[in-house]
Amino acid sequence: MKRNKSIELYQKSSQFFPGGVNSPVRAFKSVEGTPVFITKGDGAYVTDADNNTYIDFCASWGPLILGHNNEKIKQAVIEAAENGLSFGAPTIQENELAELVIRNNRYLEKIRFVSSGTEAVMSAIRLARGYTKRDKIIKFDGCYHGHVDHLLVKAGSGLVTFGSSSSAGVPETIAKETLVLPLNNKEALIKAFEDNKDEVACVIIEPVPANNGLLLQDKEYLEFVKKIAHENCALIIFDEVISGFRVGFEGAAGYYDIQPDIITYGKIIGGGMPAACYGASSKIMSYIAPDGDVYQAGTLSGNPVAMSAGRAALSILVKDGFYENQEKRTQEFVEKIKAHIAEKGYKIYISTIGSIFWIVYGDNDKIQSPDQISKEAGKYFKAIFTKLLERGIYLGPSGYEVGFISSAHSSEILNKAAEKIITVLDEVDTEYGLK
Repeated sequence: MKRNKSIELYQKSSQFFPGGVNSPVRAFKSVEGTPVFITKGDGAYVTDADNNTYIDFCASWGPLILGHNNEKIKQAVIEAAENGLSFGAPTIQENELAELVIRNNRYLEKIRFVSSGTEAVMSAIRLARGYTKRDKIIKFDGCYHGHVDHLLVKAGSGLVTFGSSSSAGVPETIAKETLVLPLNNKEALIKAFEDNKDEVACVIIEPVPANNGLLLQDKEYLEFVKKIAHENCALIIFDEVISGFRVGFEGAAGYYDIQPDIITYGKIIGGGMPAACYGASSKIMSYIAPDGDVYQAGTLSGNPVAMSAGRAALSILVKDGFYENQEKRTQEFVEKIKAHIAEKGYKIYISTIGSIFWIVYGDNDKIQSPDQISKEAGKYFKAIFTKLLERGIYLGPSGYEVGFISSAHSSEILNKAAEKIITVLDEVDTEYGLK
């Protein structure tokens, strides 16, 4: 594939933006290439500036569960935009989306719309601190919660890609209020509460950790985290920016049947537009201004165009059989690749939940924490990513990122993609050895 136009555009963008991108995970640093500039998306496919077409498993990092350029979402956006883009005042669209979410979610009574997952998490943390009148928070190594100062401490996603466990510019006084614990380690959690008695406001966790690989946790462990938090009068926050509306309409809370105190949603809830929310019981949410004294505001919160896109998307997701169909096609796709891996004896690990999957080098039976990921994983991912890109398969350009399957990925498209992945694995085995 020729990528002359993308190279030209990257050279130009590098004059405007740090690293030539507006989000570090879009850079191709870990795969040592030039970012592909996308010009169009349609269904399961994206097309770049050089007119190359790819089967897309990035899905804008998860929001596009209905595929690119979905007709119903597009029409909803057009209709909303015709009446204005933003008002800074309440709109009907906010009510409609909120009602759709809350009526179909056992774990929420009230929500507050914001514009990004990071903003949702930042607000949820502030709410937990205001509610408990405590300052410290507990997070887990391998869980990423956006670029909030007090959560950029041993975070995952792009930070792991660049070999750093924290960010410059985060004051030590803020970082010290965050206790970072290893995932899937009960003793560490118990000790953290013992050492910080009556100081911890909340425990925040991705119930489906999907920013440092797909580090699936056991339901029993998630229940344990909630139990210990409540025994110590701390709240538990489920960061469902990725898992929300992805593993089920009620997200991971519904998937595991666990009631958290506060939940954050992003990505899918906006139908491809910038939108997110946080929510809880009416009692906890009463602490938010103007009802309470925990302040949070946003000029574009509840933006009518984003709300319309979200409502159009979620109206499709709520229909019977949607998630069952998603999981069925995802499992068929993954099992085809797994069968070839088993037959060849490759050291390749694949984990999956709902319509999320992750392929990584390693001979583990189960990976549930970052320290279980092979130090060689990056080298193999670079080779796999590069070869797949040449064959028209687009993944997020980091081995720590997961793949997303949309309703637009038909069985035929997924079979084609699986065949290409199998071919690439064979080639990588020939060049580097996967056994």
